[in-house]
Amino acid sequence: MDREPRLKRLRFRAWHRGTKEADLLIGGFFDTYGETWSAAEIDWFEALLEEQDVDIMAWAIGTAPPPPAYDGEMMRRLQVVNYIKHPK
Repeated sequence: MDREPRLKRLRFRAWHRGTKEADLLIGGFFDTYGETWSAAEIDWFEALLEEQDVDIMAWAIGTAPPPPAYDGEMMRRLQVVNYIKHPK
C-alpha cells in the first residue's frame, strides 16, 4: 500500500479507538510523529493498533511494561505523552 493512503487509514484508526482518553493518547501520538515515520515505524504503529487500548495506555503511562515486540524507541516516544493536546 502506498504511504499516503496507509497513513490516512492509520490516522483514522488512531483517532477512533472507542474512548476519548485513548483517542487523545494514540491519535495525538500519530499526529505529532506519523508524517516523519519510516516504513518500519509505520509497521510498528500498525501492529500496536491491534492491541487493546487499556494495554497501550498502561505501557504509555508506565503502569505495565511493554512486551518486547513494542519496547524500544517508538515506545519511549509514546511514553513521553507531551504530545497530547486537550480540546478546548
